[in-house]
Amino acid sequence: MLYKIIYESVLQGLHQLSANKLRTFLSLLGITIGIFSIISVQSAIDSMKASIKSSFNELGSDVVYIDSNPWDETDDDNWQKYEKFKEPDYDDYLGLQDRLSKAKYLAYCCFTSGSSLRYKNSSLDGAFTMGPTYDFINVNNIEFKSGRWFTPNEYNTSANKIILGNTLATELFQDLNPIGKYVKYFGERYQVIGVTMEQGDNLFSPIPYDIASIIPLPKLRQFINIKDERNGRILSAKAREGISLDELKDEIIASMRAIRMLRPVEENTFFVNNISMLDGIINSVFGIMTFVGYIIGVFALIVGLFSVANIMFVVVKERTSIIGVKKALGAKRRVILLEILTEAIILCVIGGAMGVLLVMGVLNLISNFTDFPVALTFFNTVFGLVISVVTGILAGLLPAISASKLDPVVAIRG
Repeated sequence: MLYKIIYESVLQGLHQLSANKLRTFLSLLGITIGIFSIISVQSAIDSMKASIKSSFNELGSDVVYIDSNPWDETDDDNWQKYEKFKEPDYDDYLGLQDRLSKAKYLAYCCFTSGSSLRYKNSSLDGAFTMGPTYDFINVNNIEFKSGRWFTPNEYNTSANKIILGNTLATELFQDLNPIGKYVKYFGERYQVIGVTMEQGDNLFSPIPYDIASIIPLPKLRQFINIKDERNGRILSAKAREGISLDELKDEIIASMRAIRMLRPVEENTFFVNNISMLDGIINSVFGIMTFVGYIIGVFALIVGLFSVANIMFVVVKERTSIIGVKKALGAKRRVILLEILTEAIILCVIGGAMGVLLVMGVLNLISNFTDFPVALTFFNTVFGLVISVVTGILAGLLPAISASKLDPVVAIRG
């Protein structure tokens, strides 16, 4: 009986669409726009979050970063105080090297703007320069398109070896293979030993490897003062197997306080951060965006809900005599109620499906014409259809109740 009711309701819903195309289409437009608003916003937000978190994965989930300010700080009043704190420098790196036992790797990197990068008649000005310690590759997730990292001997002897970001290598060498060729940098010849993997699709990249030229830190020290605070720096540590980040953080805090000779009553002039601290900020920012998208969608759904409810009241009015005959032949109230309610749900699901298809088309256009990939997930598709079903239930409830309460004799008379 339930299968028969649902089957007939589906046929009646489709008949409603074909018999009153314009009226039904305009009524379902609100459902379509509402589902489109909610699902498109949610899909865009999910894609942005995935892109940002994918980019942050470069920082490593088992890595901590020593910095002069906390990554999860939201109080603007404290930033003036943090600006007075000294950023971790090479001396801090050397001090931690002698003290840490729970870190598998410790890495330091200095960033600065470089001089012109030249290959034959091609040149690039002001390349972004990185001068990492040898273990930087073991702490940070650097992928290579071709080539390799420095060898211990190349690092320790300050060899004239260089690793280029994908964008730099492409602009400088065009279609040529850069590996093994020589470029001029800081007035000296460097052999290219590696090219990093392209990061172009990442919405946010903590370290812009695409435009970076990487030379060993001992080599970079020959050209710049790495203690100059105008240069950027990263000091990071990776935990040993079996050591939690909290254990590593505690050891780093104790060691850094000793290095900076802080008295017990003095507060820390540094912070130990890790990637999980950013999750709360990311979720709160995107939570606001999601809420705004939902508000827009809910208003559109409310309009659609009343439109569908109006259709169903018209349907009940048009079928009053048929409903009377059914009740006279023994149809129970719940059968009539379920029949009208199912028809309303079918109509709303059709409107929701139209919204989902519209989202798919728009997201495909965005993905095809931009470098930012946006996709409609299975969860968001099901979520949109579930909202359509709920809207259908709300839209059809009152018409279904009114139809189920009709007196058979009065209904047959029309």
